[in-house]
Amino acid sequence: MTRSWDDELRAGERYGFGANWRAFLSRLNPERLRQAVESLRGLLGRDDLCGLRLLDMGSGSGLFSLAARLLGAVVVSCDYDPDSVACTEGLRQTFRPGDPEWTVLRGSVLDRAFLTELGAFDVVYSWGVLHHTGDQWAAVDNAARLVAPGGLLAIALYNHQPFFTPLHRAMKRMACRWPWAGDWLIAPAYALGVGAALALADALRGRNPLVRHKTAGLPRGMNFWHDVRDWVGGWPFETSTPEQVFDFCRARGFELRTLRTVGGKSGCNEFVFERVGPTEPQGPEPCAFC
Repeated sequence: MTRSWDDELRAGERYGFGANWRAFLSRLNPERLRQAVESLRGLLGRDDLCGLRLLDMGSGSGLFSLAARLLGAVVVSCDYDPDSVACTEGLRQTFRPGDPEWTVLRGSVLDRAFLTELGAFDVVYSWGVLHHTGDQWAAVDNAARLVAPGGLLAIALYNHQPFFTPLHRAMKRMACRWPWAGDWLIAPAYALGVGAALALADALRGRNPLVRHKTAGLPRGMNFWHDVRDWVGGWPFETSTPEQVFDFCRARGFELRTLRTVGGKSGCNEFVFERVGPTEPQGPEPCAFC
């Protein structure tokens, strides 16, 4: 029998991203929203999304669904986490009350029956989500099937690091199994360690270390502390190399349009693919890392 989201959360098998997003939204301001809009423009390579239908799969806070709507897209927002769905719906009610061209739904990218009802999209956007589903390659495959011919698949997936990935996996597993340790021990320790490393790097480059912690200091309108909590707690957790993602999507009828890697470091590699061929896979799935 398939376990519910609530069961997995109580068992420490899934991180409650929505609670973290709810706290993040208390810090939302016009500058963060502007950054989100510019980030979406830059990733997709378009000044606006007018006339396009966009699926935000794993909408989280709803910030990028709002950004897409402000750019003119007809938006469908989906998330499996009920708190994230509530965050997205709350943002819609605040900024676009009664908007018929922004729909918020609860559903899983692993649920083929649910996805079939959504139809095809000009843009399927899923940033930092598909590696948290528990079956990353099935999630990528399902998301890809929703892209219309000539449409774009914009995804960001955790980079695989042979040495650090097992350590990160152990950290996340512990933080998710024992949330009190994650919130009060692991996340603060990680924040201090990363913060010190970033401050040293900024100082060596002659930059003010405090700038990155201001509203405009982080990309995509994000916040340092909420990013840390998301990173430390994010479970399930899978990784991939850029080559794996490229081969997987090419076998499913996509051509790579944009690639931004983290250069072998921790973080998400960003991909924008265009559908140019059939939806059925033409090759095997990549081997999972142990």
